[in-house]
Amino acid sequence: MELVPGIKLAVQAVLAEKYNHRIDSQDVLVNETKPEFKGDYTVVLFSYSKILKISPDALGQGIGEFLLNSNPDWFSEFNVIKGFLNLVMADNILIDFLHTQYNNASYGSQSVNGKRVMVEYSSPNTNKPLHLGHLRNNFLGWSVAAIYKTLGYDMIKTCIANDRGIHICKSMVAWKLFANGATPESTGLKGDHFVGDYYVLFGIELKKQVETLMTSGLAREKAEKEAPLMIAAQKMLVDWEAGVPEVIELWKKMNDWVYAGFDITYKRIGSDFDKIYYESQTYLLGKDLVEIGLAKKVFFKKEDGSVWIDLKPDGLDEKIVQRSDGTAVYMTQDIGLAERKYEEYHTDLSLYVVADEQNYHFKVLKLICQKLQLPSAAGLYHLSYGLVELPSGRMKTREGTVVDADDIIDEMTSIAAKHTEELGKVDDFTEKERKELYDTIGLGALKFFLLRVDPKKRMVFNPDESIDFHGFTGPFVQYAHARIKSILRKESMGEYSGSEITSLLPLEKELLISLEKYSSLLQQACTEMNPSLVANYVFSIAKIFNSFYSEHSIGRAESEYKKQLRLRICVMTARVIQSAMSLLGIKVPERM
Repeated sequence: MELVPGIKLAVQAVLAEKYNHRIDSQDVLVNETKPEFKGDYTVVLFSYSKILKISPDALGQGIGEFLLNSNPDWFSEFNVIKGFLNLVMADNILIDFLHTQYNNASYGSQSVNGKRVMVEYSSPNTNKPLHLGHLRNNFLGWSVAAIYKTLGYDMIKTCIANDRGIHICKSMVAWKLFANGATPESTGLKGDHFVGDYYVLFGIELKKQVETLMTSGLAREKAEKEAPLMIAAQKMLVDWEAGVPEVIELWKKMNDWVYAGFDITYKRIGSDFDKIYYESQTYLLGKDLVEIGLAKKVFFKKEDGSVWIDLKPDGLDEKIVQRSDGTAVYMTQDIGLAERKYEEYHTDLSLYVVADEQNYHFKVLKLICQKLQLPSAAGLYHLSYGLVELPSGRMKTREGTVVDADDIIDEMTSIAAKHTEELGKVDDFTEKERKELYDTIGLGALKFFLLRVDPKKRMVFNPDESIDFHGFTGPFVQYAHARIKSILRKESMGEYSGSEITSLLPLEKELLISLEKYSSLLQQACTEMNPSLVANYVFSIAKIFNSFYSEHSIGRAESEYKKQLRLRICVMTARVIQSAMSLLGIKVPERM
């Protein structure tokens, strides 16, 4: 049994047997003991003290004595400080835990539970390459899916490609006007970068045209509408919706270029999908649901024929769901796609990994689905996250200030190579081994840095800070794993039953208590959909291990039994580090 649930059950039993007070064990509040006090776990007693009319200190003393007498294998001592019962775990329970779990390849995971979860992430536009913001989205979505999967959920990873609309037409117009037939092959550019360059070029040329029109006396808003490039893009959109063959052909060709580029980046960063939806195939979804909503009086029509929903009673506003000309808006197709997903996969939970700029949109989406009484409504959840900024400020695609994902990965790999070579520990690596190591360290640093922050918080990305081998970084954790593997290559495992050692030194105990928390930590990370908990946890494990290793010799341990105990602690620590980092999508090298 895990320690915290076991403590809760033990306290529940004491309250029932000694004080005739019955509660659910889940209601027992157990925290980690604060560093300034002696103890491993702390039980908060105030709520029971009031009910039982016993002072917190007296109650703590009574419960502590009862626990020590009835559970000597679990608890070795206790103390009470101002209504908090601090419990010291017995060494034997931790030694038994190590003996039974150190070689458990599935430690931390759970069996299949029969529930299905869908995670939609990435959601790129096909007019530009993936950028730094997409990386946080991809890493977050992939990691949340991995955590759910290891806890027994049937996972489906999906992506919606935004492959239609005025933004796509801008790239198409710019290519027709300025490319002179150039292709990714003729220029040597990745397809997504190639198309993205024309989107940026459209913005540059449009700005020139708008300034010229404004010089001739037009107001900015009118100039932006009447600029020849914008008129051409709007016509391109109309022609696309009308199915004009040459427009559809160009659209398909340019999208294919982009998808080929995306695939290279996705493979490099480890993102994959079970199903990709395309906006060009889903933008008409939901129109039938508008008719149903009108019949149910969920929606209403305005005089111009547009269809709306009034969400003012829900503390929001009116929201359009269909234009006056009968065309769908984004909300319409999102309602339809939510229902399509549910019909196809019957998910218990459907997560949308989308930046916090869309908080309002997803709040409205869930409300509308609920009011339409759609089966998909109950499971809809917006996993909102903060945007990534650079030290220089926010990125803007149309101004060409976005950091492309491929460029930042290349930079991270280069920094990893520089830092590693400065340490001088790869002289015996082959060229192939070095390249693989630099990729592992660089991408690991990038993923860890973007995932270590709570998803809800905005963040500033600093490449040099992310790869510091001595800081709160992925390479720090990777190095701890490589160090353990080096130890295990040098020292041999011998016979050890787990009964030869009955006491632990402080750092041995601290590391084992931290390793024991892994299962409950994963459950918390899953419940909160927060991989940063895993990143923070595995960093703390690496830190404690480094202290443990510097204090306690393994090769020259006090006895052979101690050596075998510490080797098994090393094995389990490496296993937990590898498992936790894999849930962040990060590889851990055997050598660094």
